Amino acid sequence: MAFEEKATVLGSPIAYKLAPEAKRYTLRDNGFTETNGGNFQLIRPLEATPQSKEGFKLKITVDKDIKTVKMSVTTANGLKAVNIFKDGSHKMLQEKFYFLMDGFISRGLFVKVD
Repeated sequence: MAFEEKATVLGSPIAYKLAPEAKRYTLRDNGFTETNGGNFQLIRPLEATPQSKEGFKLKITVDKDIKTVKMSVTTANGLKAVNIFKDGSHKMLQEKFYFLMDGFISRGLFVKVD
């Protein structure tokens, strides 16, 4: 998956892009960690407890220039993208995803794109 100006998770009707005011410290303040390549990455579980090794995870990576982003919901091991929007069985996960993204929007990290 390549970095793009706007991104969304598989199946979601809403896309997001980085807010113009997003900075390195904004990313760190919101739980992103810097990778060896200089990019910023956040991996947050969508179910169970943060220490759990099960369930789906939200994975967001921002390039080191803080211009482009990629995101996905993955399996517990992080190797396969999952569509949590394909049916109603993952309603709680969908709500948690939107809750997390709305939090990032209110903190000036992302903006919704039509």
